[in-house]
Amino acid sequence: MNGLLSVLVFVSCAMALAAQSVDENSTAARRARLKSALRDEWEYTLRTSPEFATSVGDNRYNDRLSDYSEESHARQVEHARQALQVFESIDTTGFPEPERLNKELMIRGLREQIEGAKFKDWEMPVDQMNGLHLGLASLPSGTTFRSVKDYQDYIARLHQIPRVLDQATTNMRSGLHDHLIPPRYLLEKVVLQTRDIAGKSAEASPFSGPVRDFPAGISGDDQKSLRDAVIAVVSKEVAPAYTRLADFLCAEYTPQGRIEYGVWALPDGDARYRFYVKQMTTTELSPEEIHQLGLKQVAEIEAEMLRIAREQGFNDLPSFNEHIRRDQKLYGTSGSQLLALYKHYTDQMYAKLPQLFGHLPKNKLEVVPMEAFRAADSVPADYSIGAGDGSRPGRINVNEYDPTHRLLLNVEAIAYHEGIPGHHLQFSIAQEQAELPEFRRFAYFNAYSEGWAFYAERLGKEVGFYQDPYSEYGRLENEMWRSVRLVVDTGVHSKHWSRQQMVDFFRQHTAMDEPNIETEVDRYIAWPGQALAYKLGQMKIIELRERAKQQLGQRFDLRAFHDALLADGPLPLDVLEANMNRWIAEQESGLSH
Repeated sequence: MNGLLSVLVFVSCAMALAAQSVDENSTAARRARLKSALRDEWEYTLRTSPEFATSVGDNRYNDRLSDYSEESHARQVEHARQALQVFESIDTTGFPEPERLNKELMIRGLREQIEGAKFKDWEMPVDQMNGLHLGLASLPSGTTFRSVKDYQDYIARLHQIPRVLDQATTNMRSGLHDHLIPPRYLLEKVVLQTRDIAGKSAEASPFSGPVRDFPAGISGDDQKSLRDAVIAVVSKEVAPAYTRLADFLCAEYTPQGRIEYGVWALPDGDARYRFYVKQMTTTELSPEEIHQLGLKQVAEIEAEMLRIAREQGFNDLPSFNEHIRRDQKLYGTSGSQLLALYKHYTDQMYAKLPQLFGHLPKNKLEVVPMEAFRAADSVPADYSIGAGDGSRPGRINVNEYDPTHRLLLNVEAIAYHEGIPGHHLQFSIAQEQAELPEFRRFAYFNAYSEGWAFYAERLGKEVGFYQDPYSEYGRLENEMWRSVRLVVDTGVHSKHWSRQQMVDFFRQHTAMDEPNIETEVDRYIAWPGQALAYKLGQMKIIELRERAKQQLGQRFDLRAFHDALLADGPLPLDVLEANMNRWIAEQESGLSH
């Protein structure tokens, strides 16, 4: 009896273990593992990137700044390798398509992070466009201040700025050893920016902005205490840290800046640029293919622009462009005028959105002046994403610097690009897709987001705007501008162009004002590959729209197409195409019944 009992117990345990194994590998269990792994990875991202957490509206880490040390970067790469193993081990057989896509996108991002780590970009943490010194100074505008705790968290962050800048300095010294350093003339701009921030009085510092105007509900005593604390840490810790950074940049770093403009001059320069191109465009196009595509697009757009030039009484584009450059009536008169124009175009577009979309964003949009400390080396306007919970609106930041040398032609198009129906609409709708995991709701694929915003400029024409022929010419100037980017970005980073060649190509093919040309070419030099995304993304969206129109015929619904295009959040272009092909097929199938 004991022997039989032992056999029965053994068989029972074996059956239980087998059933448990089957259960652990069931579709439901595997789906739960993927969901849990995605949640864990998102929490890791927020915990190790507290500034990013703040930007998306998660305030749990508002009292921290990231660890920028080389050791931290190494830990992040090792974490990515381990996370990759976790996600690759999850079998998605039988999963709904959206969940299979979640795994695919996560793996894609982790592999890209691991691949890019070998280029050690953290050893070049400053430039005139996206430098760490500018990002820190922008923290106040990206933080929500509603309570005493919000200010206390912010003060805790201010105390950590010296540590962050010291880590950046250490990384730059490592970069010198590894021959990784930006162009000298860009670093000269960084020195000026850093000294400007360091040299302001504590009361006028960008870091003191939050205590110049308190929200309602904070008592007078608390206001005084918080103001005193912020002013003290800015004057005694933040400003001296910026001064040390400026001294290092001036005496040790900038003199060793590279003379060549393109990243081809850096170690593994060609491979580095190919990686950037793939990362920014989410395509397999080579630099040479993109360069030739740019030349083709420039020629096609010139034909459209020539039509308007002739309507205005000019026989060719050079004479019309020269007229535009010389006609002072086409330039701004003041920063407030520029701000008012962006507000006007934003307001008029809001009324037209129901013609183009079924799903409209809930988060609000503001039009505000760009921070003065970055305006001189920045674009005409850019966008700051709002918080996911709606507590902080999205913002069009209008560059009011040197307004009398800024053409007004493309202000209307840029307003639609940066705000609605461009960046603000796209990012806000993505944030509202509650069924998507957070890493997709707050994702950023350059070609998708910039391609959409560039495509959105055309939508203004479809709802009856750009009535002024000069404004329509400005829209086409934007088309030319983004096509020129394909030529000059690949020109400098792949074909060894000089900066003057880039400037000359802009002058030859556009009527852009000089401040814009100067900041543009310097932007491409500092940010390789990023400028390629706009035109390539726009072309893919137009291609998908034409495909849908042809296959669906008279039943094509533009509002439904736009909603479908935005519904899954930002995506790589190849994934977007697959998704939209599936949507088109579903619409055809539905129509056939």
